[in-house]
Amino acid sequence: MTYSHEVEQMCPIAKGPHHGPAPIPEEGQWVKAYEIKDISGLTHGVGWCAPQQGTCKLTLNVKKGVIEEALVETIGCSGMTHSAAMAGEILPGKTILEALNTDLVCDAINVAMRELFLQIVYGRSQTAFSDDGLPIGAGLEDLGKGLRSMTGTIFSTRAKGVRYLELTEGYITKVALDENNEAIGYQFVRLGKMMEDIRHGVDPKTAYEKNIGTYGRFADAPKYIDPREE
Repeated sequence: MTYSHEVEQMCPIAKGPHHGPAPIPEEGQWVKAYEIKDISGLTHGVGWCAPQQGTCKLTLNVKKGVIEEALVETIGCSGMTHSAAMAGEILPGKTILEALNTDLVCDAINVAMRELFLQIVYGRSQTAFSDDGLPIGAGLEDLGKGLRSMTGTIFSTRAKGVRYLELTEGYITKVALDENNEAIGYQFVRLGKMMEDIRHGVDPKTAYEKNIGTYGRFADAPKYIDPREE
């Protein structure tokens, strides 16, 4: 190590006690993190691309510094979804420091990784106060029936009003309107459950009809519209 002339001429002053880093909460324990292997936790984070055309929600389950589980959910361009497929292969097995310095191709996924890194190393994980954290596979609990991301897609204009297209319950097939043409409910199809039934041998038509549901005052409405056609 090289020191400048000015430092070389300084007299030494003894340093006080070295207490190390402040402890952070990790999976029900208070941990002084000196190395990456000292970090554990499950948490979520979001990121966005430079033109802000899309976003990524990233869930990581980290044990002793290594990513053991990753859930990548994206909304945006097709390139982002394909990048998510790559990130899903790349992330598990890497330390969180490696992952932070790995090009995950899409800006939104890279930003999400950065945000998660900050949360985890500062002890702000979702499992900070949960004894032993969560088991590998816990990220799947964030998904709906049929392991499908829960999404909300709403389109509206001042001229024509709102169109519900997809909500937590599923794909919207009809919107119910009252006498004043105000939305009072909707009919939906649970796509995840429907596909699950079809995979298990149920006839597609039967599976479709079985997974139709309604919300609000749908049955009492005097008028129904297809939000994608009308």
